[in-house]
Amino acid sequence: MSMKKIISIDNPEIRIVAGLKHAKKRLTHHCFAAEGMRTLSGLVATGKKPATLYATEKMLNYAQEMATQETSVRLVTDPVMKKISSATTPSGILGIFKLPKQPAFKENKPGLVLAHIADPGNMGTLIRTAAALNVTTIICIQGADPWSPKVVQASAGTIGAVTIFRMTWDELITIKQSQPLCALVTPEHSNAQPIETARCPNGLLVIGSEAHGLPKEYVASCDKKLTIFMPGAAESLNAAVAGSLAAYVIFKRS
Repeated sequence: MSMKKIISIDNPEIRIVAGLKHAKKRLTHHCFAAEGMRTLSGLVATGKKPATLYATEKMLNYAQEMATQETSVRLVTDPVMKKISSATTPSGILGIFKLPKQPAFKENKPGLVLAHIADPGNMGTLIRTAAALNVTTIICIQGADPWSPKVVQASAGTIGAVTIFRMTWDELITIKQSQPLCALVTPEHSNAQPIETARCPNGLLVIGSEAHGLPKEYVASCDKKLTIFMPGAAESLNAAVAGSLAAYVIFKRS
């Protein structure tokens, strides 16, 4: 384990780390950033090893405890941490991890299809729900980048416990073969089955965007249409809440 101190926000290494806030730079450097003890601990618990840890003086002991022999530790000043952090109030510790390669897709594993989920908080929450239910397949169709700092943080590091696939809807239809697609739709949708009576043990639960739901063509090509009936006053549910409720009911009996 090596350690050096960085005091300049114009340090070339710091400029690279700060650039990881952007998807293009993450792809260029094949890595992503995660910050905060909760998120970092969650990633480490899933077997992910940080390549580099950046910590301010107050968090240095935590960084050294978390580091492996292959981890480089950098002591940084508060201005440097602010430069690389995506948080309004930086926690004082940030880690760099290798960006996982997307493996070949294998059907017959339950999973979530996050179609056009644009809000990083919603995407991270849905990933965290999936991980809690041991649903390890996450398919992202457009929407937020799952490896953005805000998604990783919202997942509390559990993103390390799932396999992320990024593809188009047409690609999914082509490769999913016999695996059923179960669309989560609004209660007003005709022929929608209540989630409490549904079974989808090896299926893929398709959750649409916060603002517009699922495109009509997506719904039409799904095998089942599932809904959450709401007898109360609310007209709709947040995408992460609706998707989490449906995932729990559908997959908990699998």
